[in-house]
Amino acid sequence: MVFKKMLGALGVGGPSVDTVLTNPNCRPGGTLAGEVRLRGGERPVQIEHVALGLVTRVEMESAGADLAAGVEFHRVPVAGAFALAAHAEHAVPFEFPVPWETPVTDVYGQRLRGMTMGLRTELAVARAVDKGDLDPVFVYPLPVQERILEAFVALGMRFKSADVEHGRIYGVAQHLPIYQEIEFWPAPQYAGRINEVELTFVANPQAVEVILEFDKRGGLFTPGHDAISRFTVPHADADRPDWTQVVDGWLRQATERHWQYAKAHAHHPGHRHGPGLGGVAAGVAGGVLGGLVLGEAIEEIGEAFE
Repeated sequence: MVFKKMLGALGVGGPSVDTVLTNPNCRPGGTLAGEVRLRGGERPVQIEHVALGLVTRVEMESAGADLAAGVEFHRVPVAGAFALAAHAEHAVPFEFPVPWETPVTDVYGQRLRGMTMGLRTELAVARAVDKGDLDPVFVYPLPVQERILEAFVALGMRFKSADVEHGRIYGVAQHLPIYQEIEFWPAPQYAGRINEVELTFVANPQAVEVILEFDKRGGLFTPGHDAISRFTVPHADADRPDWTQVVDGWLRQATERHWQYAKAHAHHPGHRHGPGLGGVAAGVAGGVLGGLVLGEAIEEIGEAFE
């Protein structure tokens, strides 16, 4: 995305920047490659640094109110100090590592409603910092994540909503201060014992942690109880043929435990829960989208963070 005007924080006649991605599509654990192209302004300047950061919309609680804000959750410096002559052109190639825990924004080429992601370029000159515009980024699910989402849809789970929450999940090793929520209405075979199913993924180089929460009874920030179930899936298991059966087993096991816990604590109000797990859209096998709520592509991703 070209900065159509000189960078405001750097003053009239300052340098301009165009960050170009070779391919804006990626997966968690992958890379975004490209180059930052700078053009000198009316006078020579000393560039102090160039950095890139991933930004997404994050839901946060403040004084009892829910707020949404654009949050930079991962930053990488791509250039240190160098001189940029007046009207000179300078390119900074980069390979930006995408964290394994990065939220998914797209499935089968469709942007998920409520999800935004951008790569922001920061340029520092003479103690002035301009964060500039955002280049849209499209994050697709890992194979394990995709198979599990497909299984949810195949089992009749109905997608409800999607968002990204600020915080850490109790008992799960996280490197990022955020996690994506995935929320479904239960299929008929699970109804009666639960009102909703909340799903999140926390991936690492070896596996994907799958966390199921039901009816927001304990929250992800409190010590575990039977309302929350966790499963670890190695990446190598992505191609197993029985994902629908596996996920059905998870749901039946977890809902039984949750139902028994709810009965035992029927006369005791639950702990304050943390933010629920929001929703993501999932595709059914074969690449056909099913049961999904998708959003329109964001032409100017910066508008999503206003």
